[in-house]
Amino acid sequence: MALQAAGRRSLVDTVVEALRAQLVAGEWKVGERIPTEHALAEQLEVGRNTVREAVRVLVHAGMLRSRQGEGTFVVSAADPGAIMRGVQRAGIRDVLEVRIALEAEAARLAAVRHQPADLERMRAALDAQAHLEDEDGQPAHGNLELYADHDIAFHRAVVEAAHNTALTATYGWFSSSVREALVTALDDHAIPKIVHGDHHAVMEAIASGHPEAAERATRTLLDKPKRALETLLDGR
Repeated sequence: MALQAAGRRSLVDTVVEALRAQLVAGEWKVGERIPTEHALAEQLEVGRNTVREAVRVLVHAGMLRSRQGEGTFVVSAADPGAIMRGVQRAGIRDVLEVRIALEAEAARLAAVRHQPADLERMRAALDAQAHLEDEDGQPAHGNLELYADHDIAFHRAVVEAAHNTALTATYGWFSSSVREALVTALDDHAIPKIVHGDHHAVMEAIASGHPEAAERATRTLLDKPKRALETLLDGR
């Protein structure tokens, strides 16, 4: 079965998923030795180095164990990483629900209270974020933390444009949770990535001075990842 890398994911990631699926499906039982690197490379039609790196990932995840001179054996058919991702996703959903409440109201107020400097901060954050993207419009490898920082800067600018000190202080305290959830989401291939058009729609609605449009654009922006997370969590 020949494998091809999908999108930005490396071939190693693709092989990891293929082997993980075989383990979960019971292709090899707990305690059983999996095929050699050479056999797996032929089966998947990839290089042995690719298989070796993929096996290392699954050893680190606790699904496999390598014994020098004996081979690699199945430790668990359950994927601990999948369990942890489920927990993390549940936490992200909680953060998103609070974000929707805070940011939708902030955008509504910002539409009638914003100053030119507020819009400039929003534009600057989006421009800085766009410069960190690859040709597919995704954050370039190694830039997730900085990419998240620019995204948070945009949303903080929206909140600050409401010119409500209590709301700004509350969001400032909450923003560390927002950033942590965002970094986790950016590193999760199953969660939809940031769409700049949605961010620009929020900014343009605020600039237009229409509170309902600004609130609606913000809910649209945040509802997309929330719905995707709910689908993932319901499917566990």
